Amino acid sequence: MASNTDEIHKNLIDCLRPRLQEFITVEQVVNYLHFIEPAKKEQIRQKVGTDGNVIAANFLLDIVINEQHTVGWFRAFVDALIHGGSEHAADYLVNAPSPEVEAENDYCVRLIDLLAPSLANMKTKEVCIECYSKELLTTDDKEQILAKTKNNGNGIGAVELLSRIVKRPPGWFSTFLEVLRDTEHKDLYELTGGSPTETQEPGDKQPEAAAEICESLKSMEITATEEPQDESTEPGDKQPEAAAEICESLKSMEITDTEEPQDESTAGSDMAAAARDPELAEIVLREYQMDVARPALEGKNIIICLPTGSGKTRVAVYITKKHLDSRREEGKPGKVVILVNKIPLVEQHYSKEFLPFLKPTYKVERVSGDSQLKISFAKIVKKNDIIICTAQILENYLERANDGDDEGVNLSDLTLIVIDECHHTQKGGVYNHIMMRYLKQKHRNKRLIKEQKQPVSLPQILGLTASPGVGKATKMEKAEEHILRICANLDASKIMSLGDFKKDPRKTILTVEDRKQDPFGDVIKKIMSVIHQHAQLSPTCDLGSQNYEQWVVQKERQAAKEEDQVVRVCAEYLRQYNDSLLLSNTIRMCDALTYLNNHYKEQIKKKTAPEEEKIQITATERFLFNLFKENKEELERLAKIPEYENDSLSKLRMRILQEFSTRDEARGIIFTKTRHSAITLSQWIQENPKFADIGVKPSHVIGGGDQSDVKPMTAAEQKDVLKKFSTGEVNLLIATTVAEEGLDIPACNFVIRYGLVTNEIAMIQSQGRGRAEDSTYIVVDVKNSGVAEKECVNEYREGMMIKAIKKIRALKQADYDKQITEFQIQAIMEEKVRQTKQNQKAFKDESPSAVKFSCRHCTKAVCTGDEIHIIEKMHRVNVTPQFRKLFIQKENTALQERLLDYETNGSIACKDCGQLWGSMMMYRGIECPCLNVKNFVVNISGKKYSNFTKWNELPIKFPAFDYIEHASLMVQNMDDEESV
Repeated sequence: MASNTDEIHKNLIDCLRPRLQEFITVEQVVNYLHFIEPAKKEQIRQKVGTDGNVIAANFLLDIVINEQHTVGWFRAFVDALIHGGSEHAADYLVNAPSPEVEAENDYCVRLIDLLAPSLANMKTKEVCIECYSKELLTTDDKEQILAKTKNNGNGIGAVELLSRIVKRPPGWFSTFLEVLRDTEHKDLYELTGGSPTETQEPGDKQPEAAAEICESLKSMEITATEEPQDESTEPGDKQPEAAAEICESLKSMEITDTEEPQDESTAGSDMAAAARDPELAEIVLREYQMDVARPALEGKNIIICLPTGSGKTRVAVYITKKHLDSRREEGKPGKVVILVNKIPLVEQHYSKEFLPFLKPTYKVERVSGDSQLKISFAKIVKKNDIIICTAQILENYLERANDGDDEGVNLSDLTLIVIDECHHTQKGGVYNHIMMRYLKQKHRNKRLIKEQKQPVSLPQILGLTASPGVGKATKMEKAEEHILRICANLDASKIMSLGDFKKDPRKTILTVEDRKQDPFGDVIKKIMSVIHQHAQLSPTCDLGSQNYEQWVVQKERQAAKEEDQVVRVCAEYLRQYNDSLLLSNTIRMCDALTYLNNHYKEQIKKKTAPEEEKIQITATERFLFNLFKENKEELERLAKIPEYENDSLSKLRMRILQEFSTRDEARGIIFTKTRHSAITLSQWIQENPKFADIGVKPSHVIGGGDQSDVKPMTAAEQKDVLKKFSTGEVNLLIATTVAEEGLDIPACNFVIRYGLVTNEIAMIQSQGRGRAEDSTYIVVDVKNSGVAEKECVNEYREGMMIKAIKKIRALKQADYDKQITEFQIQAIMEEKVRQTKQNQKAFKDESPSAVKFSCRHCTKAVCTGDEIHIIEKMHRVNVTPQFRKLFIQKENTALQERLLDYETNGSIACKDCGQLWGSMMMYRGIECPCLNVKNFVVNISGKKYSNFTKWNELPIKFPAFDYIEHASLMVQNMDDEESV
């Protein structure tokens, strides 16, 4: 009986899904869903951050409907809705409103949506408090609204308030009118249907209000419409007919699912933009922004070079709008693609810049590697006017079109390409691959024109950068050449810059003294020397240096190729000890020791297997385990003595304390080299009570790639930290180079580069993070880092770059064009030579069967290339029965992810030695062991390779995975098992 009741309740929820997802405030409700396991609740919270409230609500309902729950779950669900401020959603489940009441409520929600730009001018704080006193808002609602108002301004707070009150049970509209009247918002009160002389009681029904609304709409000027405004209508014209149509549609509309549910965060962005500019018609540029944009508005290809924080992206939005407007006026189609080089930038540009200003008129969409697309990228390009995506996605689909695939995209399909951080348009980069296609077609077009044939249309190009850099130049001529080559690669007719615009923050370089004693480092060096003797290795550089790391990596690769297991394993451990020496010069000794402890725990974990299996431990591995055990106690003792800590950490502590104690509202970023140091510095600050006493609230942000042993940050996690940083919940960000360029980080009043200096581009961009008045830029030296010297070199290179840009801008256009053409022809010729060499190097005549793979650790033969198949042109899998006998499967939560057609469920490792081989992937119901080439030594026709880190470096084409064949085989095997 209970199960039938559950089924009825679940069917009810499913039927009411369109309404429920509209009225549930997920962030509040999820805290009360005690019948859902914590891991699932965390997934729901992440959905709110990444995809918005509507999609998160849909995901929550999927979990409620599709999973088994404890007895009484339905009552608990209704209670969670009530306690979480979603009473209206709860009413639908327990006592659904009548159609009349539902229709009246829909009128009011629609009206608030239409009038949002005007309502955004309310005194948000006063309205919020009054709404709370009349129980129109919950305590959590009030806190969220007031926080947004304080941190982001009145308009954004108003947006948040409006988005929450429309989810209240019917009757909210009359109460809201009363609030507007009581808080002396006479104009807004009358605009939303309130009478100047008469008022309604809060409990009155709303049809009369709705009727008054329609009457008032007939005379008002409509400024926000869903569809693009007809060009024949002048902006100042009154629109009584449109108002009448809206009233009629309000009276007859029935809320249904839209084709693509609008993300609430997206809606918020639109309303926020409306608050900034009620008509959303024009983007107002400052004078210097208009100066640099002018050639692009004339249709020319240009590079805009402006400092971080000077509004380059806003200029790009303006140019995009004018480009599409002009093409529409000419009756021509327009298609704009904005290319970025990092996944988080896709969402940032979409929600903060392009969508708020352009959506009322144009269709805007974003696509990245994090997107779970239900239609192909080619169809997304066809359906939308503006597409924001990572460059690799466009390159992939350009290649498809080149191969004759109907699902490809051609450059001729586009009319404008905006390239963010365009200084990356150099050899080997994906931006350059795209632009090389452009340049080749441009020069083919010249030939077509000579032959009196129709040339292929090409898009306008707009490049954005804070600094093109000078490459490896040491002289002015080479610096000019480097910048001109970037201009040539982007086919730029000009580079637009403002030489005297940039205002540098005050700079300080803090040098450090060497430790008088370093007994902790001495013990590690002693261990390394013992390992050198065991493996008969003679290093040629200082221990604890970058040179030593390069030397030991080379030794590991060479030993793997030669199947010298002793040297290979020792080299692997030596690298970890070298890293710990580097860490002890950057962070606390106890953090360096924790790093070593974690490494040893991981190695021991590798050697553990299910009871029926036994993983071998070699004599060398036992020697290394014992060596660490023998010295661990001494390292632990030394790590506790503060006198032996490095001077860099003392300097950093002093500077943080100084910044936070001398400023009213300090906000800063510390850049550091590795993910591990970013995380441990954040922990160090959190654990130090002195920092907490002066209001330091730290957090870290690191990259999303998996090239490091440290678990990467997801785009959602990065977004969450940056959001907290923007609201002031976090006021000190510890970051790797991921935060140097592109990411939208609020103005800081101090930036510290801690033992990290790369090139002049990074220096300029990290300085640009300190955009607040009276900001400071500090470089803290770290032993063996050489940052003080490198910083001086970068300052010289920055000066050289500025002079080079000025000289290029001073060139006569004819001289500039001539040099650009020469560099373009040279680039095309170099590309042809490179392609020819690559074709010659490729193993054209070799079949996959000529490739053999052996375990990198124990050298055991694993499989041949003809056993490997490729899924979605990306995942190399081996599903043969003989391969399954060679590995064990281990749980690895860091690897677990769920996508549209497949999910990853842990790792696979060698049954003999425990060496990691890859991951176990569930692809449409079939378990597929997925291999990572870096874990193997590859033998191609007798020649061994140990340096492959990615499959695309391996010049062999593997056959595509035949899903139907393997699925049929699985079904047949199941039938055979059942018949036995």
